[in-house]
Amino acid sequence: MNTTEREYRALWDSGATHVWQGTTHGAPPGADLRLLSAAERTVMRRRPPTEGLRYAGAHIAVRRVLARYLEAPPAGIRFGTKPCPWCADPDHGRPVVTGPPTALDFNLSHAGPHWALAVTTSGQVGADVENGRSGSPAGAASLVMSPSELAHLDDLLDDGARQAAFLRCWTRKEAVVKAIGTGITADLKALEVRPEHPGPLVVHDGESAGGGDWLVQDLPSGHNLFVALARPAGSTGPVILRDPHRPDATAPQPGSHSILEPFRS
Repeated sequence: MNTTEREYRALWDSGATHVWQGTTHGAPPGADLRLLSAAERTVMRRRPPTEGLRYAGAHIAVRRVLARYLEAPPAGIRFGTKPCPWCADPDHGRPVVTGPPTALDFNLSHAGPHWALAVTTSGQVGADVENGRSGSPAGAASLVMSPSELAHLDDLLDDGARQAAFLRCWTRKEAVVKAIGTGITADLKALEVRPEHPGPLVVHDGESAGGGDWLVQDLPSGHNLFVALARPAGSTGPVILRDPHRPDATAPQPGSHSILEPFRS
């Protein structure tokens, strides 16, 4: 059994979700840029130079990681989108692998040079990463937080604690709507993600066609980042952190629940 077969079999048999995190620095080598599709290279060129190179670096990483699970070289993986569950428009639905045929699901998020990629065979998955240095929540909180979440924010006297609570809210909500496929067109205030709760927790989405219950948890990360993962509420497989620089290594999560163990409510 080759590496690709072992990776896919381990993911399938365990019901696990693998989360890969990395950072893009500088311009990727020309050989790596050739892994991207023509559409991806067009997106890269249309963005400001730094943002375009970060986009390219993250998408190159996605191709290299997914190639570990699929019987295809990185450049041979084809992507498309599922129709939006609200309006059935495929132009802003969830990204999916369209070739080779697979039950693999993935979701990518990036913040500045940092990216996070969730991969699973156990249903739709959503991930979000945000930079903890991204400013004050004052302007956005009322637009995305529910009354109870705003009350929790108002009870916090320390600016750092308020910022952390807001980013826990934001990343958890983003992870859910990315798993569903609606993105931030959804009413984020309707999602109660309980920032005072350390998680994992079940979040109910009653607004979206294809909503339902989602198991949401924060993931450990360095660089002052906030990372959240959303999976179907019945998920019991482990969440395993993977290192793109040490692809055969996993990392445990400190605290009451190991990142290597399934969470059961």
